[in-house]
Amino acid sequence: MGISRLSSAGSKYLLDFSALLAGVADKIEDGTINGVILLHESLISYIERLKKRGRVSGEIASEEINRIKELSETFLIPVEIVESKNGHTLNTILRKYCALNSATLITADETQKSIAEILGIRTVFLRREQTHISIEKFFTNDTMSVHLKAGTTPKAKRGTPGNWEFYEISNERIDEKTIKKYVTEIMREALNRGSSFIEVERKGSLIVQMEEFRIIITRTPLSDGWEITAVKPVTKKTLEEYNIDKKVMNRLSSRAEGIVIAGSPGMGKTTFAQALAIYYSSLGKIVKTIESPRDMHLPDEITQYSKNYAEIGELHDILLLSRPDYTVFDEMRNDEDFKLFIDLRLAGIGMIGVVHATTPIDAIHRFINRIDIGTIPNILDTIIFIKDGQISKIYTMEMNVKVPTGLHDNDLARPVVEIKDFVSDEVEYEVYVFGEQTMIIPVKGLRTKPTENRVSKIVLKYLPDAKVLNENGEVIVEIPRDQISKYNKRVATQIHKLEKKTGLKVRVRMSE
Repeated sequence: MGISRLSSAGSKYLLDFSALLAGVADKIEDGTINGVILLHESLISYIERLKKRGRVSGEIASEEINRIKELSETFLIPVEIVESKNGHTLNTILRKYCALNSATLITADETQKSIAEILGIRTVFLRREQTHISIEKFFTNDTMSVHLKAGTTPKAKRGTPGNWEFYEISNERIDEKTIKKYVTEIMREALNRGSSFIEVERKGSLIVQMEEFRIIITRTPLSDGWEITAVKPVTKKTLEEYNIDKKVMNRLSSRAEGIVIAGSPGMGKTTFAQALAIYYSSLGKIVKTIESPRDMHLPDEITQYSKNYAEIGELHDILLLSRPDYTVFDEMRNDEDFKLFIDLRLAGIGMIGVVHATTPIDAIHRFINRIDIGTIPNILDTIIFIKDGQISKIYTMEMNVKVPTGLHDNDLARPVVEIKDFVSDEVEYEVYVFGEQTMIIPVKGLRTKPTENRVSKIVLKYLPDAKVLNENGEVIVEIPRDQISKYNKRVATQIHKLEKKTGLKVRVRMSE
């Protein structure tokens, strides 16, 4: 049997969508809101559409209505479904109903509250106290990420980028009801905390940035069950903490304007990009970021833009007009991302792009098919590969007109982009067009090793004690003094033919 609760005489409360997300049932249960609860048909239709699209917010709002109905049976609180056809948008319909029927609008939306007050509509604004969310209990000081899935045990990555272990937090399995409870907490806190927001909501997924936590939520039909992945940065470095060589620092501070930071997931790319952004800002440069989601922790001087909230072309226009010195583009993934990076770089804006890549050269591959070979060095001048949280490799790029390594006909000269190891200044790859295909060819050691091996086969067949050496790119045949007479015409002729074919010179000398 229900418990009767005296209602405020004539009090009618119409709920909006934000009130359901904010947990209005708590206020009904504790008696703060006491009267007839009104649910508009337009609101229910809106929630139905969200649920059909697989939106998590629709699921949470639907469950909140079920909870309100349970409370109505427990405390004998009247709940009525109302209808009107005035207005076009949901919020307009709700406000007009309140105005015509002397109802109080319950909302957690600042804009809704403001407009309702302008129209003279009574409102109850739900302002929740900031609380801790349940998943925070799974984090320790060295926890990088927590992984929760319905029907499995909670797990976590602990350590630092490139040096972490996967732990089972508890041997108790988490059920779907608990996961959904966590999701509701996360969404409500995202709407309540000033530095938190819902970055993306799609069919079957939700991405939330809650202060330092980046939270990814998936559900059916996208995944095979409810799942929460929460990531928290465990390190925040300055550029000085990377112990960067003075030569590299000079490059970053004076010449590098088309920077790509590459590495495998979890290796510390974003941490390094964050340190680089702060470094450029400290030099008096205007720095902005493009993020999806916005999870870098940067000083207020650096403006952080969300790619998810921007309309097509909006960030392009904003950045071209505001002309920052550097723009950090975190997590470049699709053609539109690379196109924006390229356009802004060609416009003269310093760009720092972060991409997933297994090797440094893979990062360059991501650009090759998207730009003309002649513009590559103007767009990319420095490729930084991060491994285990440290700089593993730095490449620079230069354009030359030459015969590509491995080809020997002077008529084959063409524009060649040389990819050099910045520390040793040694060319490791060449990029050029052969036929209609753009080639990336590893050339480290290519100039001499094949010829060196062929010379060895010729010489050692007749002079087993001779040595074939490579000195500064030149092939040397070193013959013991007592065997020099065996260096006959047959050997000399074969080497001469090889020289003519390859275009390289072979020098013969006596060993001491």
